[in-house]
Amino acid sequence: MPDPNGTPRSSVVMLHGFTQTGGCLGPVADALAPTHSVLRPDLPGHGDATRLAGKDLWATASHLATAIGPTLDGPSVWFGYSFGGRVALHVALAHPEVVSGLVLVGATAGIRDDAERAERAARDRELADHVEAVGVDRFLDEWLAGPLFAGLPEWARFAEERRRNTAAGLAGSLRHAGTGSMAPLWDRLDEITVPVLCLSGERDPKFTALAEELGRALPAAEVAVVTDAGHAAHLEQPDAVAQAMLPFCDRLVPLTAARQLDPAPRWYA
Repeated sequence: MPDPNGTPRSSVVMLHGFTQTGGCLGPVADALAPTHSVLRPDLPGHGDATRLAGKDLWATASHLATAIGPTLDGPSVWFGYSFGGRVALHVALAHPEVVSGLVLVGATAGIRDDAERAERAARDRELADHVEAVGVDRFLDEWLAGPLFAGLPEWARFAEERRRNTAAGLAGSLRHAGTGSMAPLWDRLDEITVPVLCLSGERDPKFTALAEELGRALPAAEVAVVTDAGHAAHLEQPDAVAQAMLPFCDRLVPLTAARQLDPAPRWYA
C-alpha cells in the first residue's frame, strides 16, 4: 500500500528463528513498518503453525510462496534470521518469482561434509527427543542459556511469546527442518541473482565466516558485520540492523496496490 504521501511501499516478509514466532522480530520490524508492508508468519512447528511441523525446508518454502505470494503485488524482500534464513534461501531457489531481495542474519547454506551433516542430524534428533521429554518451559530456559544468546537483552528473549510453541512442534521442526536434515545449497547459490544483504554479529565468529562465504558465493551480495552483537544481531543491535536494511529494502521492487496487508497472514490454516 502507499504511505500517507502516496509513495508505493515495498513489502518485506520476515522469517524468525528456531523457538521463536513471528512476534519475536522486535524493533527492526517496527522500524520497517512506517514505510514498508511487513509480514511476519509463524514458521512450521512454531506458534500458530505448530501442526505443520512435519514440513521440510523445501515444502516450507513452497507453502510460504504459494500462500503469501498471491497477497503481494510483486516480488518482496525476504528477511531470514538463522532458521528463517535457511528457509529464505529455499524460497529464493524454489520460487524466485516472489523474491526481490534477501536479508540474511546469522544464516548458512548448509553443512557440506557428509559426516559432519550426519552428526548434526543425530544431535538434532537427540534435541528433539529432549524437548519432548522435558517440555517447552524447561527446554526454552536451557536453549536461551546457551552461548549464542548470551548477549540478548531481557526484552529480546520474548519468553512469553516463545511459550506459545509446543514440544511436539519444536521437535518436529528439528527433525524435519534442522540444519542436519538440510541438503547443502552452496553449489546452487549462483542461481540466486537478486540482491542479498548478509549480516552477522561480530561476536558470532562462526556465522561471520559463513556470511563472508555466502557473500562470495552469491552473485549480488553485500556483507556487513554488526558491531557489538552476537548471533541475534537484529535483536542485540536493532538500530544498526535497521539502518542497514532500510536503504536496501527501499531500492527494491515496490508494491503497486493501495491496500493494507495482514502482518501475520493465516497461511498455515
